[in-house]
Amino acid sequence: MVNNRTLRRGTRALALGATALGMVTAMALPAAADSSPTRKELIADCASGLGKCSFNDPVLGKAYLGDFRQVSDSLYNCSTSPATQSMTWSDTVGSTDSVGVSVTAGGKIADIINLSVTANYSHTWSSSHSETSSLNMTVQPGEVGWISRAQVMQTVSGTWQTHYDSPKWGHYYWYVPDTVTGPAPNGTEGVSNAVVVKSRKMTESEKTSCTANGRKTFKRSAP
Repeated sequence: MVNNRTLRRGTRALALGATALGMVTAMALPAAADSSPTRKELIADCASGLGKCSFNDPVLGKAYLGDFRQVSDSLYNCSTSPATQSMTWSDTVGSTDSVGVSVTAGGKIADIINLSVTANYSHTWSSSHSETSSLNMTVQPGEVGWISRAQVMQTVSGTWQTHYDSPKWGHYYWYVPDTVTGPAPNGTEGVSNAVVVKSRKMTESEKTSCTANGRKTFKRSAP
């Protein structure tokens, strides 16, 4: 169940006054624990289109360099001399929300966030970034090497407003705050993507595999 402090509901009420007679407005009220939808249910209605949703008041966080992760095969040097080989790498970085749920590229949720960010910041927001390239990698004897990459990341925080044509859970409007973390363009706020070659000593079992393999070098898929 969504925490009462993070989820709000709204009702339609007739505004008083002759000039406002018949107008319908949304009033934010504390959510009752026994009638509140879960955060998952509200976001699911946004994604399906059952709820008419907007992502209000987006705030972009400070850009930062994400964690390094292996993006290539591993190159094992089973010889007694340094081994150099051209290695191709590929990386796709997606977005996740405040509870770790993936925000799918091209999906309705991503489109709503992009629309909101574009309207407020005059530049687009992307839920996913893919990149592929290659470079020469030199691995010392008895070591295993691989390519790692880190992506520039940025958060966008805002409040989901879900509007139903007919009351759901007793109300027309529901609100839930959210923070989505996703890839930012290279160079955002002076932060750049990074690609590095990493290596380590082979384990005894990997050395044994070298002998059994009978080749000077061999590749294995990245974990």
